Amino acid sequence: MNDTATPEGAYTVLPFTMDEGVMARAAIGLVVLATDQTLEHEWRQIIDLPGVAFFEARLYNSPDITPANLAEMEKDITAAVELIVPDVPLQVVAFGCTSGSIVIGEEQVARRIREARPGAAVTTPITGAVAGLKALGAQRVALITPYVQSVNQLFQTHLQACGLQVSRVGTFNHANDNEVARIDAASLRAAILATGGHGDVDAVFVSCTSLRMATLIRGVEQELGKPVIASNSAMAWHALRLAGVHDALPQFGRLFEI
Repeated sequence: MNDTATPEGAYTVLPFTMDEGVMARAAIGLVVLATDQTLEHEWRQIIDLPGVAFFEARLYNSPDITPANLAEMEKDITAAVELIVPDVPLQVVAFGCTSGSIVIGEEQVARRIREARPGAAVTTPITGAVAGLKALGAQRVALITPYVQSVNQLFQTHLQACGLQVSRVGTFNHANDNEVARIDAASLRAAILATGGHGDVDAVFVSCTSLRMATLIRGVEQELGKPVIASNSAMAWHALRLAGVHDALPQFGRLFEI
């Protein structure tokens, strides 16, 4: 006797219709570093919009932030992108590493992404940051990072090549990405006010996707009286704008009012 048999007439194939799912307005892909503890958390806070979805994949990286280790990530970018909802069209793909985007090169990152997603727009934290600073009308920038000097020098050169003046640099000088994610709000606030409070600074850029900045920006902007942008929020802003999503989110800073 089969106790699991369905009685005759009790098993029904039901009709259904489909809508556009969770991405009626936009679908965004996101590549996250294996060691990153912050990026997804902050994007969930920012991209909490009806009809807008992001989907992510992880990419192996060393927790030791050096130019050589950052360059090593390039070979794995395409494979990571291929894992992001393969049968779903993506308007934008974001590569979640600020320093890696500079070491590898923004154009090269985009090439690797488009090997898997040829039709997608591409952004990175540094791409979004430069676009955001220019949208805010900032020319003279205070750069705050957790990086060692060899990485900071690459940032200064890159930002200057983008037409921005790096007036001040402040660094926590810490190479371990696992620990950078635990730098607290008080340290970040103090760094922003100290480095950005000079007359030769128009705006502050806090670089690194591991730094927890999303909910800190609005308050510290009001204290400082100047725009403050950070890697995760600038990349989220740029990804949304590239995807055609222009919702104002002033709780995340002046940039999200543009």
